[in-house]
Amino acid sequence: MTSVTPASAASRSTRSRAERRDSGGAPAELISAAETLFAERGIDGVSMREITRAANQRNTTALQYHFGGRDGLLKALVDKHMDHVAVRRAALLDNLAAADGETTLRTGASVLVQPLIAKLTSDDGGPSFLMVAGELLNRTHRNIDRDEPAGGVIYDHLGSLDRWSDTFEGLMPEGSTGPPLHRRFAVIRFAHIEIGRRARVGPPIDVALFTSQLIDMVTGLLSAELSPETHRLLRARPDS
Repeated sequence: MTSVTPASAASRSTRSRAERRDSGGAPAELISAAETLFAERGIDGVSMREITRAANQRNTTALQYHFGGRDGLLKALVDKHMDHVAVRRAALLDNLAAADGETTLRTGASVLVQPLIAKLTSDDGGPSFLMVAGELLNRTHRNIDRDEPAGGVIYDHLGSLDRWSDTFEGLMPEGSTGPPLHRRFAVIRFAHIEIGRRARVGPPIDVALFTSQLIDMVTGLLSAELSPETHRLLRARPDS
């Protein structure tokens, strides 16, 4: 029987891990490295070479091969987490549809917020994702295309945000939905930015208190009546 020294066993284990990273595990390793670096330094503060190096990829073209570049990597990162968020939000909407209880805008705020809160304390890179998603939405000043990185936040694979909008739009003040105010998007952006900010602060987190306060604020934004001045300015627009 051939003996194996501890050193040679460790070397073989290291080679095995590297081989797994260079094959099927490479995309996951790259996404994990990107989560950490993007969260720490911002989306534009990290080079693709740094991500490849942090993921321990010996093939310097691995990132380009798997994702096509920065935008493709960001989209894969967002999709990884939004898959879970969408399932949670869809389940809440399903439960709401099956119940006989009164539908309120506070319920709507909870359905928007709670699936994201689950990522705040998850160990799958969730806090880093929340920081990245908040940055993506914070720097958006136009309509979001579903194929861009931020598109995954708005157009998840189950259409949960569309369902959320359809369910609660009728409860919002007249004139607050749709152009030019787009309040629903403003509320979605606010919730992501605020949760991303809290993720950046880090532990300890009083999750229950933070969640209740955030739901309070989102409810306030959803339900705020338009002032007479806002109505006057809307009527004065050329396209009104």
